[in-house]
Amino acid sequence: MKIAQIVCVYPPYAGGIGNSAQQFEELLSINNEITTFHPKNTKPLLKLGHGAFIPSLYKKLSHFDAIFLHYPFFGTAEIVWLFKRLNPNKKLVLYYHMDVQGLNPLAKILSLPSRLTRSWLLKRADKIVCSSFDYIKNSQIKDLYFAHPEKFVEIPFGVDTNIFAPHHPHDNTLKKILFVGGLDKAHYFKGINNLIKAGAELAVKNWQLVIVGEGDLKPEYESLAKELDIADKTVFLGKLDPAELIAAYQSAAVLVLPSINSNEAFGIVLIESLACGTPVIASNLPGVRSVFSHKQEGLIVEPNNVEDLTDKLEEILQDDDLREMMRLKARELAEKKYDINITAKSLNQLFN
Repeated sequence: MKIAQIVCVYPPYAGGIGNSAQQFEELLSINNEITTFHPKNTKPLLKLGHGAFIPSLYKKLSHFDAIFLHYPFFGTAEIVWLFKRLNPNKKLVLYYHMDVQGLNPLAKILSLPSRLTRSWLLKRADKIVCSSFDYIKNSQIKDLYFAHPEKFVEIPFGVDTNIFAPHHPHDNTLKKILFVGGLDKAHYFKGINNLIKAGAELAVKNWQLVIVGEGDLKPEYESLAKELDIADKTVFLGKLDPAELIAAYQSAAVLVLPSINSNEAFGIVLIESLACGTPVIASNLPGVRSVFSHKQEGLIVEPNNVEDLTDKLEEILQDDDLREMMRLKARELAEKKYDINITAKSLNQLFN
């Protein structure tokens, strides 16, 4: 089957949507011919942030058997909707990544056509894929889910458990608190400032906060660490290559994803960490909280609550036996639920 995959961002840009699109391209190419379209390899007539209007895409879609749209994609989702409306026999699979929140006034105006046509687009989709039903049941499109649950398919992201794997022994003298993610304004919702503030309140000794990622908010986070007098305990590593990233997961005592709202729907970094046998702390947000079980592979923290985050960090850093139990369960869960071969099978069944 010839599949046109459409996505708003793509590596080397760091972000979950682009990374998942790259992963899905590799997995679907096993049994299909897949071409990925994104603003960097097309010629948008207009581009703002991650939105882009690409009218030339319309004609190209006629050469494919199926369309795989990663939503949201302001400016281009409307083109896909129009194409599907005029070509109803073309298969449309839509991956609903997340609700969109926190748009600035200009973005709200420019994204209005996409937001107005969203329900029409979703109703015309043959299948709507999500990373978890927990997220969808609490999302902006929950009414459609409850009205037509048969349209929805849950396919969690996957991780190569042969590459992302534990490496023992762990150093318990310096306990590394790891964050991995974008440091740009598009990822404002990651809650990094709360993590830095929580670090400043820790009573436990011999810890280090390791922040992996790049973006225009990095100087702000560096200034906050300095202001709170933990600059000597905070390391900004920038963007790492795959081998360095795996080593960072393996050497960490805990991976923290302290996101503040439902712009975070899953957290691929969570399953990468689990596969490396590293416990996680993540926010009590729809989708995110369903990746693992509280007090089994990690701990759930209330979003935007620095005090709770501090307490959870203390709990996991002070108890070596708890971390070791969670390490074993983390790896077990990754192999059982998030192995890349499971994702590959589910995706290919969707299109064939």
